[in-house]
Amino acid sequence: MKDIPEAITDEGKNGKVIAEEGMSAPEQLPRQRKNIIKTRDDVSPVCFTVEDGECKVGDGVKCSWADNNFPFDRLRERIEPWLTSLFQSEHLNLLVGSGLTRGVCHLAHVIGAGMTSPQFENHGDAIERAAQKSASLAGRKDGNFEDRMRVAFDLLRALELFDCDDAQKLRVEIESKLEGFVDDVLKSEAGLLSSDNKVEALNCLILFLMSFASRTGNRDRLHIFTTNYDRLIEEAADLAGLRLIDRFVGTLEPVFRASRMNVDFHYNPPGIRGEPRYLEGVARLTKLHGSLDWISDDNDIRRIGMPFGSSSIKPFLEVHGKKGNLVDGLMIYPNSYKDSETACYPFVELFRDFSAAICRPNTCLVTYGYSFGDDHINRVIRDMLTIPSTHLVVISYDDPLGRIETLYKSSSATDQLTLIMGPDVANLQSLTKDFLPKAAIDFASQRMSKLLQTRLITSGKNNSLNEADVPKEEALS
Repeated sequence: MKDIPEAITDEGKNGKVIAEEGMSAPEQLPRQRKNIIKTRDDVSPVCFTVEDGECKVGDGVKCSWADNNFPFDRLRERIEPWLTSLFQSEHLNLLVGSGLTRGVCHLAHVIGAGMTSPQFENHGDAIERAAQKSASLAGRKDGNFEDRMRVAFDLLRALELFDCDDAQKLRVEIESKLEGFVDDVLKSEAGLLSSDNKVEALNCLILFLMSFASRTGNRDRLHIFTTNYDRLIEEAADLAGLRLIDRFVGTLEPVFRASRMNVDFHYNPPGIRGEPRYLEGVARLTKLHGSLDWISDDNDIRRIGMPFGSSSIKPFLEVHGKKGNLVDGLMIYPNSYKDSETACYPFVELFRDFSAAICRPNTCLVTYGYSFGDDHINRVIRDMLTIPSTHLVVISYDDPLGRIETLYKSSSATDQLTLIMGPDVANLQSLTKDFLPKAAIDFASQRMSKLLQTRLITSGKNNSLNEADVPKEEALS
């Protein structure tokens, strides 16, 4: 099995990347302009650069569908029909990570909330050592926000168990770090709403989501999974009129329910008797690591009515008697290299939904902006690929952790993998404009395609034409 080109993952020297022998990559080209795709019948990933609307593939690269130089528009002919076909799988799932938030904030010219690593004063050295060990086991060079917060929570529980005097000091410090993180996320939401480019950014996000969610009612619903804490997806769904189904039931303060009754939306067509029909424009949403508006209220998990872009979360916690206590109230869960985090309610239910949704035949999972840095998620994806009729589409701006490369190298099911990586093909604007299927349920195009195919075949019987003259790309869309 050939390796994936290291153009996206290897920083190289002086901003250069050297292609390994046999790789689909030109030598000595700037790393930031590298793009990688693997679609259809590609035996190995193809690496290329884009300059002035022209794509350049490395010398000596065996590519069945392009010469060393080809126009950028050629990529649409290669990618869009393939994605359109995959999106018609019986089960379609979308997994998004922090890359989606960064992409939208970039379009809006807003600084997105980062995972700034907090430095603790109380037991800081011990927390730092444990966080670095955790990061190393997870394949990261340095510990991030979630690594340090998880270690700090573990230490807090230990100190409270032994009734140590330092427990309260550490609790206050954790409270301060969490409040700063939540404020950063809320500021990015508020910045998006006040941005002059808000309409452009949100419209791009809406087109992105609707490209996946535009499925007829008789197909299984799109299931969106996200590791993000923000509410960008919910905001875009509200603006687009996309109805989201999650585990929460209620109106003013919905409560998380463990029941899996597959509640859905139906309607009765006027003048038609019989069974109701499924409503279009419906998707399922699962936030695997929790959300800023989830709180623990006694024995229930509630979603509080906190507007998008609120200035602070504390007033909403005080309504529930938390008095701004983020440590005990806020339901966001730091990621882990172990599976211990998924053993707690409600996260165990969320990960059950994830595994049940993707580990079944004729399933397509699309990842966008997900760095494959969560081993508990990656394990489920690897199990999915053991089913021959499943397919994984990885769309990513880059590969900062080298996890996508590792996944490709270690997988024996590379024929079930599609890769679309790089700044020119995986940014939100290029995706929604050139590569993703039309963000609408377009029966007219389907009927036209079938009509043209029928006419050409019929014409072939009279004018020595054959089925090879049928436009294959049209038939796929």
